[in-house]
Amino acid sequence: MRKEEIIFEEFGNLSERQKEQIRMLGPLYEEWNSKINVISRKDIEELYLHHVLHSLSIAKVVEFPSGAEILDVGTGGGFPGIPLAILFPEVNFTLVDSVGKKTKVAAAVAQALGLENVTVLNCRVEDMGREKKFTYIVSRAVTDLSNFLPWVKGRYTHGIFYLKGGDLKRGGMLYNEIETAIKKVGIQKEKLTGFNIEDIFHYDFFEGKKIIFFAN
Repeated sequence: MRKEEIIFEEFGNLSERQKEQIRMLGPLYEEWNSKINVISRKDIEELYLHHVLHSLSIAKVVEFPSGAEILDVGTGGGFPGIPLAILFPEVNFTLVDSVGKKTKVAAAVAQALGLENVTVLNCRVEDMGREKKFTYIVSRAVTDLSNFLPWVKGRYTHGIFYLKGGDLKRGGMLYNEIETAIKKVGIQKEKLTGFNIEDIFHYDFFEGKKIIFFAN
């Protein structure tokens, strides 16, 4: 089975254009990673499982509405934003990272895929103006949540999807991290939902990995 088939098995309603864009991800990231190392050498061989499918787990718990504005904070080489932008062509994605070489790769990949719904910015999210509010914010374990939540406070209308591993049971490290973070920004516990990705995609890689949703 070709590695991109993992994606096609989990998302059966992709158009031919979307399938072609998914197929292109592997060669594009391999080429760019040989010039600018944005994905570990070990991980690049498992790009579709470790990065693409992981990013698309968000699409299993939310259907972004047409015209929605999504902000991907700490996108690195384009995750989770680029796979999600392929899946939701009618949704606008702004990908932000403070490391220029990473945003160079993300922008080049988006352009090669013809993703007109993607804008890539080389900046810190804290330095962005707060005039524009995004529908949702997405991110993949870019920092401790007690740092992250203050960065994005007041920047979204519907919620945050945050990909991170850890134990959500009382006393677990991720539980404690969330407790500290929500107290810092005043988010109520009732507005939190945790999803186990291993219940969504049945691969050993996803054991312990979570989607944390903070509703506005």
